[in-house]
Amino acid sequence: MRGTRVLAALGAVLLALPVLAGCVGDAGPGDPWEGQRPETLTVSTGGSTGIYHAYGTALAQVLEARYELPVEVAESGGSVENLQSLDAGTAQVAFSAADAARDAVAGEGEFDKPLELRALARVYDDFLHLVVPAGSDVRTIDDLRGRRVSLGAPQSGTALIAHRLLAAADLQAADLRDARLGLDDSLAALRSGEVEAFFWSGGLRTPGLTTLADDVPVRLVPLGDLVEKVRSRYGSGYRHGIVPEGMYGSSRVVETLAVPNFLMVRADMPDAEARTLVSTLFDARAVIAAQVPSAANLDRVRAIFTDPVELHPGALLYYRETKD
Repeated sequence: MRGTRVLAALGAVLLALPVLAGCVGDAGPGDPWEGQRPETLTVSTGGSTGIYHAYGTALAQVLEARYELPVEVAESGGSVENLQSLDAGTAQVAFSAADAARDAVAGEGEFDKPLELRALARVYDDFLHLVVPAGSDVRTIDDLRGRRVSLGAPQSGTALIAHRLLAAADLQAADLRDARLGLDDSLAALRSGEVEAFFWSGGLRTPGLTTLADDVPVRLVPLGDLVEKVRSRYGSGYRHGIVPEGMYGSSRVVETLAVPNFLMVRADMPDAEARTLVSTLFDARAVIAAQVPSAANLDRVRAIFTDPVELHPGALLYYRETKD
């Protein structure tokens, strides 16, 4: 796992541990883990200024407080790396955009073989941002030709969707100078003038981008005219999205591409563990949303729509038990 690993709430750095084959004992009657309480959990997120990391950290704090369970929050390059970490056993829970998750279970794109992964929930939607300085003469995606642009970090969901958007616009990465930066480095590079634009696929509002916009006037380039082309080539998981007026200092609504995010686990996670994670996710929604506004979008009706990724049986058990 690339990046810093932070032991949420305790501040201690730990080595990632694989999924525990056994258990550390039954907590007694009413134990939500049903005797399969894990020794530790590693949650693979993203860059430190993105929503994956903030959401994962808030969830980790709840799990630690509720179950006295050590939870490690691991930074990463994004969706593809997160899913590979699940497969390798170096993470037990991970955030992923739906398009990367679809590739993972199909064994396509960045994945050499189908991965045995399952979804716990659809948590919130990402919106594709094409960020430029407010005074930039870049008005459409075609204006990126020949410019130094970051399409996202390698093995990230941002890079995956940015390349697909370029293809829909009849552009290639070779038509521009790709800096291949993650969000943190993209923010710094735009601020310093090292890049003229960067792509970012993330929820609203992304903390790092909000901070940048407070210091440096920025603008989002509309991408809505490419949504149907992307959908026709890569599937209906993509949809039209809107970044509202006022977001990041914008004076108008910006149309763009949106894609759902899933909370993912391995298929062999014990059912009781998966059910407890989903239950905690919903029980603590308001607490997490106080730190991460995107968490307020978690909804039991929409959470089950993770096609083509199957829901984990433990997650299905929770949704059936709580069905109105």
